[in-house]
Formats: sequence, structure tokens, C-alpha cells
Amino acid sequence: MNAETTLILGTGPDDLAQAAALLREGHLVAFPTETVYGLGADARQGAAVAAVYAAKGRPEFNPLIVHVADLAAAERIAVFDADARALAAAFWPGPLTLVLPLAAGHGLSSLVTAGLSTVAVRVPAHPVAQGLLAALGGPVAAPSANRSGRISPTRAAHVLAGLSGRIAAVVDGGPCGVGVESTILGLGPARLLRPGGLPAEAVEAALGRPLLPPEDGTISAPGQLLSHYAPAAAVRLNADAARDGEVYLGFHDRDGDLNLSPSGDLAQAAANLFDHLHRLDATGRPIAVAPVPDRGLGRAINDRLRRAAAPRPSGPSSGPPGGG
Repeated sequence: MNAETTLILGTGPDDLAQAAALLREGHLVAFPTETVYGLGADARQGAAVAAVYAAKGRPEFNPLIVHVADLAAAERIAVFDADARALAAAFWPGPLTLVLPLAAGHGLSSLVTAGLSTVAVRVPAHPVAQGLLAALGGPVAAPSANRSGRISPTRAAHVLAGLSGRIAAVVDGGPCGVGVESTILGLGPARLLRPGGLPAEAVEAALGRPLLPPEDGTISAPGQLLSHYAPAAAVRLNADAARDGEVYLGFHDRDGDLNLSPSGDLAQAAANLFDHLHRLDATGRPIAVAPVPDRGLGRAINDRLRRAAAPRPSGPSSGPPGGG
């Protein structure tokens, strides 16, 4: 198909069959999950996975999440211990990614895992993602469907703004309900690698013990790079009000140009985060952000905001790092 044309597909059976056919042919297809839109490639095809890195401008040392339809499919590519099974039973399908040892005969491209002996795997809850996985009948490697390091997409329009003409199609399933990426855990022992759409407190309650923090300096899962989820404009955190020339992203009783949640609801704030950042970034002005409580989903929100505000890499080599 014409590489300069990105199709916009609906969510009916014929649309999902067409999306699956494109994936089988080695093309890239963006699709909604409950967290954010993913940029999908057949995880078994090396050339297709390489095209994901190229389309995003993503460093190849940054591994990808593999989306599968159910636990049985996950067990074909990863080795599960007792903790992994307990967490899968409690939270799949849903916004939880587990980093597990690769299973023998997994069939995945080595580019998916960035050469590591582990794989990040998730069973998404979104019915469109489930429909696409069923139509394909195989695993889909899918980081967030945006240019690497930039704001993650929670609507099809966000995908097209960054990737139109670089991918074959986007399945438009409307806005994503959770709005921040999945929580990522490493196991053996249980370690929080990235806070996300499943609060860490819920995971700790299921395990009956606290999670360990990520190990310093180790990239073992997506979303661990310092500068990530970034608008083009500068971001200033924990701001009580905007300064001259800034736009203000409010929360609760600190109102602004946009408010993540006037009622102080962290779930609503997470769902609005990336869409509001996209809107404010379009003004071309620096963004000041109100304080957000660092508990529950607030931990994921603050993680994304800290990475959005981090110093940006510079130099001729490139685009911003990270993705997914």
C-alpha cells in the first residue's frame, strides 16, 4: 500500500479484519487500548518490529510491550511463576504489564525484547484491542503510538498528528478510558518498574507485600528513560499559578487554562492527562502544572509529569528518546 497514506478504520468486524491483514503483511497499525493508543506490529516479524522503531524514532535498546489475547497466549512467550500467575488472575485483562523470562520457542523477534532474556507482556482489556488480537491470532508488539519521547496518544487524532503518513492505519476507537500507560512489574522479586494505570497499592495488596523500586540505571522495561512523554514546550511542575507567558494545567481547586479534574478525582486526572498536555502544547507556550497528590493513580501521573519536565537530550543524532 501507499506508504504516504494512513487509513482511518472503524471498529467493526470488517475493519478489524482489514487491520489484522495489514499486520500480517508487515505493516504498522495503531489501535486503542484502555491505557493509550498502541502502535502495533506482528511481534513475530523482525522487519515489522524494526519499522516500529523507525516510525517512532525510538532507540532500539528500549524494549516493547507484547500484547496478547489471554493468559494462555502469554504462557507461549513467557515463563510464569506463582506471583505472576496470581497477578494475572487478579488484574488481567487490564493495565498491568509483567516482565518475565522468555519461554522456549517463543517465536518473537529479538528486536521486541531489545536483546534481553525477558519480555514485557500484557493482556489488554479494551474490546477493540481484544478484537484485533483475535482477528490476528498472534502477539502484537505495541509501544505508544507517538513519536518517541513525545506526549502519548489517547485519541486517534493524537496518533495522526505525529504518525500520519508513517504508518498504514489507525483504528479509531474513541478516547482511552485510563489515559496513562500500564503499570509495569518485574518479578523475582516483585519490583515496580513503571507506575501506571493500575495503582501500585492494589498490586501490593494482591501480593501481600510491598514492591521494590526499580534498579538504578537499568533499562528493563518501556518508559524508564529520564526524558519521556514530553511536550515540545518546557514544563514546570508543582506550580501554584502560571507565570507570564505560561499556560496552566490545573488540578482540583487550582484552576487554569485546563483542569485535570476540578473535583480532585485522580482517575479522571489520569484519563485527561495526555489529552490536556496535547492541547496546551498546541499553544506553543511553556506549561505550568499544579501539584497532584502522589498516591494511587497520582503516582503514575507524577511519573509522567516528571519525565515530561526532565532535561531534553540534544545533539545532531536526534529525536527525543523513549516511547511506549
